[in-house]
Amino acid sequence: MAIRVTVWNEYLHEVEKESIAAIYPKGIHTAIADGIRNYGEFETRTATLAEPEHGLTDEVLENTDVLIWWGHKGHARVEDAIVDRVHQRVLAGMGLIVLHSGHFSKIFKKLMGTTCNLKWREQGDKERIWVVDPAHPIAEGIGAYFELEHEEMYGERFDIPAPDELVFISWFTGGEVFRSGCTYHRGRGKIFYFRPGHETYPTYHNDNVLRVIANATRWAGQPQGALPVFGKTAALEPIPGK
Repeated sequence: MAIRVTVWNEYLHEVEKESIAAIYPKGIHTAIADGIRNYGEFETRTATLAEPEHGLTDEVLENTDVLIWWGHKGHARVEDAIVDRVHQRVLAGMGLIVLHSGHFSKIFKKLMGTTCNLKWREQGDKERIWVVDPAHPIAEGIGAYFELEHEEMYGERFDIPAPDELVFISWFTGGEVFRSGCTYHRGRGKIFYFRPGHETYPTYHNDNVLRVIANATRWAGQPQGALPVFGKTAALEPIPGK
């Protein structure tokens, strides 16, 4: 059965700058939605900031197994009610993949409970992304490392909770390193943060990047196990004297 994927993107940079539109003429969201289909059976749809309810209605989210999130300059414009809606769906079992500057999105910070701050520099550094957990399914089909000729640098300290699993770390030309592929569990939902993807570079046309996102989508979209039981509960066995 195909995994139902919604790719969310602000879709601001691409409509405001011709140089970025030249790289992503149909938007970053479309590049990702189209690109991951080469690596798995996915039923994809897209949503953007300008749509009613940011395209993330109850109906859309109820029919989404994995939500992929790209944001940058419009974090503050995302309505808190929509963030709460997405948060509840993640806790209920929807997978979430947060890309690049989505580390500062309201939903990621809400799920992490930290500032999610970091160092950055945009000078076209080369990024070497090392696989540090080669047995992890998100790293399937990736060699020991892969490189992006130009990317925005992110550097430690990255103010996030210790990841459940660290799949990738990045090294940059300027010497910095960064935890660039991190997994988390929140409630019944699986979360993956993946660092690459600055809008001024063709990162989402890179085969390795798309493969990682597709692998992460399969991982995050897997069945989440038994439903938890909360609240007042009757005893399963007789309690003496009661």
